[in-house]
Amino acid sequence: MITQPATRGGDADLVSASWTQPEAFAELFDRYSGMLYRYVAKRLGPEPAEDLVGETFLVAFSRRRSYDLAYPDARPWLFGILTKLISRQRRTEAARYRALSRAPVDDHEDSPADRVAAGVSAQAARPALVSALAALPAKDRDVLLLIAWGDLTYEEVAQALGIPVGTVRSRLNRGRRKVRAALGDTNPMVEEA
Repeated sequence: MITQPATRGGDADLVSASWTQPEAFAELFDRYSGMLYRYVAKRLGPEPAEDLVGETFLVAFSRRRSYDLAYPDARPWLFGILTKLISRQRRTEAARYRALSRAPVDDHEDSPADRVAAGVSAQAARPALVSALAALPAKDRDVLLLIAWGDLTYEEVAQALGIPVGTVRSRLNRGRRKVRAALGDTNPMVEEA
């Protein structure tokens, strides 16, 4: 009897199906590799992103039997693995932020006028923002970026990092406060009247 690989099911279903049909795990890669790539490319640049995403899925595949099937969404699990891999790259991340803070601002934007104005403001704030991110403690930066760039909820970040939701909230609050202070307590994306 030939069995078809599981597809289009929930993440927990795909993980459990992969225990007997390893090819079912490919669906998770198809669903989330782009999201993970964009996240790590923002943090470390495109060069290491592909390798880290591949390594994330290798680790996840090797640990798939330990996945808690009570969680229907595998994103927090995958982001948790990726965050641990990124932690090995802290020097690379800090160097990237230092380079971005020194890089000239790219003023080329192919979008409507409103987006151009917002983009110019954001680009002008980039050196201060990347300096503020580089100065954050790694644990605060992880939480802040998983929420901002990974688009995870507080609960998902807690699951990804294996910390209580209250710790996520306090680290996020502390990180936001420090970034806001580094930007002169202003939001460059909001026009002042």
